[in-house]
Amino acid sequence: MKRIKLTVAYDGTDYCGWQVQPNGITVEEVLNRKLSELTGENITVIGASRTDSGVHAQGNVAVFDSDTTIPPERVAYALNRKLPEDIVVIRSEEVPGDWHPRYQETVKTYQYHILNREMPDPIRRRDTYFVSYPLDLEAMRCAAAYLKGEHDFRSFCNVHTEVQDTVRTIYDLDIIREGDLITIRIRGNGFLYNMVRIIAGTLVRVGRGFYRPDQVREILEKRERTEAGVTAPPQGLVLVKIDYPGKDCK
Repeated sequence: MKRIKLTVAYDGTDYCGWQVQPNGITVEEVLNRKLSELTGENITVIGASRTDSGVHAQGNVAVFDSDTTIPPERVAYALNRKLPEDIVVIRSEEVPGDWHPRYQETVKTYQYHILNREMPDPIRRRDTYFVSYPLDLEAMRCAAAYLKGEHDFRSFCNVHTEVQDTVRTIYDLDIIREGDLITIRIRGNGFLYNMVRIIAGTLVRVGRGFYRPDQVREILEKRERTEAGVTAPPQGLVLVKIDYPGKDCK
């Protein structure tokens, strides 16, 4: 029996998120089914990040245990022939049998994409949040600076978040504009339920002038979800990668 790590990219538009659930098809469900077909075993993957319905990924991580004779590094090629075109395994590799994708020190990188122009672009409707109003990027960047570092992000998580500790550390939070596309790139040691989307929604409010940049500091201090902005739509969010800077899988 060996444990195989998968790095998975997907367009989340047509899925009810990552985690198996009764109300619709999920990325995890598809991986379980196709891996079971490939190996002839009853496979259940363990995922690193449970992305929400409509959220995309370029580098989510999952592991599974198998007695397959397929070399670990070739599993990606064999599995991709079975997967739908909106899910791709970027890489497969063997890891120690006790390596768990959620029980490691991690650094996660997300991007939130905003299409900021007068009219929507139908081609970008699946991977951007369309905002027709002008956005003040300098104000957004000033506001973002208050979020860097270690803070209690209770104001920036869904009220149904099932964790007691809401302290997280954001290492980098950059806002970049290229033409009509604004990218909020955020890197941290972990994120709460809807945290990145609420940060994006709050920064859009700052960019439109509804909040002053320094109000973000007040929002953090109040630790009340109602103080922050709306949860931005899921289609703009991409889990870019998960790094394991401590004792890695190698």
